[in-house]
Amino acid sequence: MSGVNEIRSTFLDYFRKNGHEVVSSSPLVPRNDPTLMFTNAGMVQFKNVFTGLEKRPYTTATTAQKCVRAGGKHNDLDNVGYTARHHTFFEMLGNFSFGDYFKANAIELAWNLITKEFGLDAKRLLVTVYHTDDEAFDLWKKIAGLSDDRIIRIPTSDNFWAMGDTGPCGPCSEIFYDHGDHIWGGPPGSPEEDGDRFIEIWNLVFMQYEQVTKEERIDLPRPSIDTGMGLERVAAVLQGQHDNYDIDLFRALISASEEATGIKAEGEHRGSHRVIADHLRSSAFLIADGVLPSNEGRGYVLRRIMRRAMRHAQLLGARDPLLWKLLPALIQQMGRAYPELVRAESLISETLKLEENRFRKTLERGLSLLSDATNTLHKGDMLDGETAFKLYDTYGFPLDLTQDALRAREIGVDISGFTDAMQRQKAEARSHWTGSGDKATETIWFELREKHGATEFLGYDTETAEGVVQAIVRDGKAVDSASAGEQVQVVVNQTPFYGESGGQMGDTGLISTDNGMLNVSDTQKKGEGLFVHIATVTEGTLKVGDAVALTVDHVRRSRLRSNHSATHLLHEALREVLGTHVAQKGSLVAPERLRFDVSHPKPMSAEELQKVEDMANAIILQNAPVTTRLMSVDDAIAEGAMALFGEKYGDEVRVVAMGKAIEGPKAGKPYSVELCGGTHVNATGDIGLVRVLGESAVGAGVRRVEAVTGEAARAYLAEQDERVKTLAGALKVQPAELVSRVEALIDERRKLEKELADAKRRLAMGGGQGGSAGDFKEIGGIRFMGKALNGIDAKDLKGLADEGKASLGSGVVTLIGVSDDGKASAVVAVTPDLVDRFSAVDLVRIASVALGGKGGGGRPDMAQAGGPDGAKASEALDAVAAALGA
Repeated sequence: MSGVNEIRSTFLDYFRKNGHEVVSSSPLVPRNDPTLMFTNAGMVQFKNVFTGLEKRPYTTATTAQKCVRAGGKHNDLDNVGYTARHHTFFEMLGNFSFGDYFKANAIELAWNLITKEFGLDAKRLLVTVYHTDDEAFDLWKKIAGLSDDRIIRIPTSDNFWAMGDTGPCGPCSEIFYDHGDHIWGGPPGSPEEDGDRFIEIWNLVFMQYEQVTKEERIDLPRPSIDTGMGLERVAAVLQGQHDNYDIDLFRALISASEEATGIKAEGEHRGSHRVIADHLRSSAFLIADGVLPSNEGRGYVLRRIMRRAMRHAQLLGARDPLLWKLLPALIQQMGRAYPELVRAESLISETLKLEENRFRKTLERGLSLLSDATNTLHKGDMLDGETAFKLYDTYGFPLDLTQDALRAREIGVDISGFTDAMQRQKAEARSHWTGSGDKATETIWFELREKHGATEFLGYDTETAEGVVQAIVRDGKAVDSASAGEQVQVVVNQTPFYGESGGQMGDTGLISTDNGMLNVSDTQKKGEGLFVHIATVTEGTLKVGDAVALTVDHVRRSRLRSNHSATHLLHEALREVLGTHVAQKGSLVAPERLRFDVSHPKPMSAEELQKVEDMANAIILQNAPVTTRLMSVDDAIAEGAMALFGEKYGDEVRVVAMGKAIEGPKAGKPYSVELCGGTHVNATGDIGLVRVLGESAVGAGVRRVEAVTGEAARAYLAEQDERVKTLAGALKVQPAELVSRVEALIDERRKLEKELADAKRRLAMGGGQGGSAGDFKEIGGIRFMGKALNGIDAKDLKGLADEGKASLGSGVVTLIGVSDDGKASAVVAVTPDLVDRFSAVDLVRIASVALGGKGGGGRPDMAQAGGPDGAKASEALDAVAAALGA
């Protein structure tokens, strides 16, 4: 039993048999400790359990925790490749007691495991205890049978653990393995303790006190246990190796590196292969846990790790990207224990390949410039900071790579000069921020961005996290605190809240502290990377520096995810149905609905909209995974990814793909592929259903499509169904018969409307065809028929005037129709024999003036006009009659 995988499983099985809950490793990005850049110990995920803030259904646990120490105060990056035991990524095996057992059981469990299960020679083991911990000293003598000289009292903080300046703390007891006197070094506490002979393999922390203040320490009511065993270290011991890089896991990775490069891990190349093997692990696991390379925060640390490995690949003569080729070897070694590696294999591979392709150009140029800048320098010299900053700022060559490249020549870098040059650049950039109005208001965000850096966004894979308050802004000014009732804008170091962008609305939710509560009503992005929480303090107070718990409104976020993913599917469906000229021109992704504007020159038919909806729902029913990759903009677009209108993209973008095309030239390929930084569902089936509500015009050549998804779509369809049932009940038919019944009613109504219109005309003209002799009078020998008609449509007046002419034989007909709102329409008709004497156009204008209008138009035998004052219909008729007798 000596393989890494066997050691891990033996450890976990041993503690399972001894009543411990086997708990999966937590992510490398800690959710419950905002002071940490990465998870660096097994106890991190249990921090709130130890402090009493969280309760779990078990009181003892065991884990194999993945850890990274490459940023912040725990940074081993620069030592990797040059020592036998430094790693950026390592596994910490541990067992934990939350107020259950204490020192005696912990020591007994540890001793039995390493001497019986692991079979280590007890004569090669010694332990340390805190110098005042007589209880632990006596227990080691009793349980392990160790002599006094092999139980070493240590008076320093190395053997006293504390969570922070205050909080749980307690003495430690470390177990050391003696590799033998052929290796230089002395036991812990001796002048030669920094040698490699005695190696710590396990640390047992006895958490028994609470540090209340700097001066006051009290006993914990329920003492606890936290242990940590480095898997790589104990594997080296069990495999008879002194060097961690000689264990089976690293031998497999280094062998893959040797095969890929054709260079043996010997001599000057030994360190490069080790760096590549170590950094491959940390890079792959960080990417699998949602960290992607960037120029800020965790993403920057990942980029440093990746690029350091890539520089060593270049030193080995690799001409093409190397790390992604080694990924299968890593998955073969660790994929069974950590299935997230298997799930994220394509994302890890693409990210490694992209970063190395981009970095090679920077590396070649930077190394050439660095060579020119240092060709006169010798061992012990110092490269000036100004040159180092120019390499970084102008050519993108990081400072740590400059240091690493010069390390072999024993040439240093003037860090203070580098820092001074960076500060001068920042001061110059700051001078351009000054302005007035809105620009001046926004200056505060740039200042905060410069001071604190970009906010770390954790919300792609979590909706809860902890953070530290970096700034509170009220009325455009930074303040130190806020009290109940105040509206503020809050910036934290990391957040699961999505800031509004790309059409997706910002998240809402809660921020809580030990002393207060805030209701977050919106989240916005400011100052190139700051996530600003717009909130109201509902309880207590909030102060800068407070540790806070952030909780996104889960229901609202889920609806936003569904609507955003549905937008992508509808966009692609519109392109397939209407043509590739369709491009998104803006969007709104809200929790209750979605809308987006697309380029299209004419209204969409009901059939087209139905086809779009059917296509989108077909992809939803596939329940296909929604995948995300990190790519360069050019590569993404070359692969068919669509960029959204108005969005700004950096050098690297998230490419979101979902579904598989069913037919056409894309059949079998990803259905929708877009550049997008928003949040999305995990699988298309999570959308549930999409229902297109309709489309409308918003401008020349731009149409707006609106839709709902999921529960909103179901509710909409349920309402529609209820309306159908109600209508069918009112018409006393089955829902299936409703359409034919309504069509019959429409036909019946048309017939009745025609009959009614005919009856109105007959009534208006005296009740018969052409009226009666009493319907006209003679003026100067001219027959004149003049009528004011209520309730007759203006469009029917000409027809009635023709009937009047027919009844007169010879004469002039004038009809005034008065509408319900009091406006009037006038028609004048002149029989053919009189058009030489009277023009209908002239006569209708006379009527229009009397009605308060201005003229009219038509032909000499028929003309029409109008006026706003229907009450003067009689005056208009009299005016026309007077014109005939003039």
